[in-house]
Amino acid sequence: MDIFSIITILIVLSAVFAFINTKFLKLPFTIGLMLIAICFTLVLTILGSFNHYILDEAKILIESIDFETALLDIMLSFLLFAGALHTKLDALKKHRVPIALFATMGVVVSTFIIGTLMYYVAILIGHEINYIYCLLFGALISPTDPIAVLGILKDANAPKKLEIKIVGESLFNDGVGVVVFLVIYKIAEQGLASVEATEVSFLFFEEVVGGIALGLIGGWLVFQLMRTIDHYETEVIITLALVMGLSALAHLLHVSGPLAVVVAGIFIGNKSPKIAWSTTTQNYVDKFWELLDVLLNAILFVLIGLELLVITINGEYITFGLIAIPVALIARYLALAGPVALFKKKLDFIPKTNLIMTWGGIRGGISIALALSLKPEMERELFLTVTYIIVVFSIIGQGLTIGPLVKRVLKNK
Repeated sequence: MDIFSIITILIVLSAVFAFINTKFLKLPFTIGLMLIAICFTLVLTILGSFNHYILDEAKILIESIDFETALLDIMLSFLLFAGALHTKLDALKKHRVPIALFATMGVVVSTFIIGTLMYYVAILIGHEINYIYCLLFGALISPTDPIAVLGILKDANAPKKLEIKIVGESLFNDGVGVVVFLVIYKIAEQGLASVEATEVSFLFFEEVVGGIALGLIGGWLVFQLMRTIDHYETEVIITLALVMGLSALAHLLHVSGPLAVVVAGIFIGNKSPKIAWSTTTQNYVDKFWELLDVLLNAILFVLIGLELLVITINGEYITFGLIAIPVALIARYLALAGPVALFKKKLDFIPKTNLIMTWGGIRGGISIALALSLKPEMERELFLTVTYIIVVFSIIGQGLTIGPLVKRVLKNK
């Protein structure tokens, strides 16, 4: 199937599902679309039991979409930039140290807790897995998805000082999570003995620091360009070129593209409205990126729902997935406990911050994309199914209840 036909089908489905959700279900946008997409997939599966042609054609469509490339190499940069563009630096600056710890040490600690617990769970169930593959799973499931978090928190009306922690962490920890995943992936491929500690440290430093530096340089250069003109059409195109250019350059330089676009987005979003943009330009830039954000979110969450068609479902995999849900939540709670305790009094955290941040740490498409990148010998089918179960529970279960949880905590304050 050609690329235009695939995009057409996805946009048509997104439009239909968005209408159904807006008109009838009235659920938070991303949750509603994914839930409808899953129901649509189940209907296709049932119809497929009577007519194999329908199900076969649907599977051909999904299998022809490279979800990993579509999300990590194409959609992610646009979505992260759109979120970062509206992140206020003043609020982020105040919480920069805990956010940095959440996004770095939090991801690393969570990776090892999840990997270790799942290794022993596998032994208890009688499905022995290489420990390094369990760590790979820990790395891909530890980052919270900013794409899911941003939309859900807006609907939850979370307090600003809590929202900035969760959103700030989510914007950065996916970039760090991808780097941690790549490091462990390299060890899994080559063996621990053939990978030196200095090589691992350099890879981590190159990806993280290089990505941040690239984002700062790119954001500053584009800011200087936009200062010299006042033409909203051109300036919208320049922001679009910035995201695409940074993504391509990051790939060539082997630095973190997600971190680069987040840093550039925060820089542009905080500096340009005061100095470089007129009111008209700011309005058009904001509306353009909001619309692009909504469109790509719609396509992404419809895709997540449709991925059910190609997930391997059996009793053992479902058991693993159900056990992995509390394991992932416990690991996140423990990973956040240190930074929360350290800064709780100094930064006036709201009550039960750790509990809310744990429950508000939504997993999404990034985890599925990373699971799809595993090789078959790395227990790809098992971890893909487990990841899908966690993501679906996270988006629907946690996403629908984070609002009531926040309200209840604030009410009992």
